[in-house]
Amino acid sequence: MPVTAREIRLKSRPSGLPDAANFELVTRPLETPAAGQILVRNLWMSVDPYMRGRMIDRKSYIPPFQIGAALEGSAVGVVVQSGDAGFKEGDMVSHFAGWRDHALVAAAGATRIDDRKIPAQAYLGPLGIPGLTAYVGLMRIAELKAGETVFVSAAAGAVGSVAAQIAKIRGARVIGSVGSEEKAGWLRDAIGVDAVINYKTSGDLTKALAEAAPEGIDVYFDNVGGDHLDAALASAKGFARFVLCGMIAQYNAETPPPGPRNIFLAVSRSLKLQGFIIGSHFDLMPDFLGEMSQWIAADRVKWRETVVEGLENAPDAFLGLFRGENFGKMLVRLGAK
Repeated sequence: MPVTAREIRLKSRPSGLPDAANFELVTRPLETPAAGQILVRNLWMSVDPYMRGRMIDRKSYIPPFQIGAALEGSAVGVVVQSGDAGFKEGDMVSHFAGWRDHALVAAAGATRIDDRKIPAQAYLGPLGIPGLTAYVGLMRIAELKAGETVFVSAAAGAVGSVAAQIAKIRGARVIGSVGSEEKAGWLRDAIGVDAVINYKTSGDLTKALAEAAPEGIDVYFDNVGGDHLDAALASAKGFARFVLCGMIAQYNAETPPPGPRNIFLAVSRSLKLQGFIIGSHFDLMPDFLGEMSQWIAADRVKWRETVVEGLENAPDAFLGLFRGENFGKMLVRLGAK
């Protein structure tokens, strides 16, 4: 039986910070799954900062969203019809057809998940791409060693909070930056971050980081860019490694911002600055899932979620990322199992 689905489409390309007018909610019928397809009723979907880049019509590591087409992103849901022998009705799966309440998904693009002990939405957070991103950044890009000092920007966000905890588990001293005292308290009290900087109240971020790390930092996990990158360069030890994960401070810039004023320190201090795209590192997924599952079971990794209800509110949840409204992973709940 055909299903009527709702989906969020890109109506127009934003200039600067997007607004509600750039999105539209559309209803359309979906056919019965063909061979090799499954029909999924989505329960949770993710909104992520990188999606802003896909709203620009330019060549990049991932194709841009198309005007008049549904957006996409990570989601989890329940199989309601199956045209593939590998999945049956009732299976819980993760896939990449978010921004809609029902999705026809190629079976090859879906992964069965187990939500009996861990909530399904955790596969969009610590057990999903954000967690893998943190793991790859620290373990492969930074080659983190016990006893080192790590600075994480946006340390209460989906990626940053996991990065901070992995660094602690690996024996590092961790400094995190956040934008509220509530987030700062959680980092200190719940996950044991050694020093926390509220960049909105610290005044001089470079000075605050120097005071938190008087001997300098060995690793910087960059989710912000801008003044955070400037501060990290100023506090970098010789041969420090910078993990360039994201730079949300400039995602909505209409003209390219100036580069770090003190970038020359990368030469004089022999720094390594390396960006990465998570799709190039899926070979680490088995190691990540094995370790992260153990850490979660042992209560060594905790997470926070900011939940927005309803598909129609997904654009506002996305915009909330740039207003600093997310505490941990920003999620949209689409329905109950």
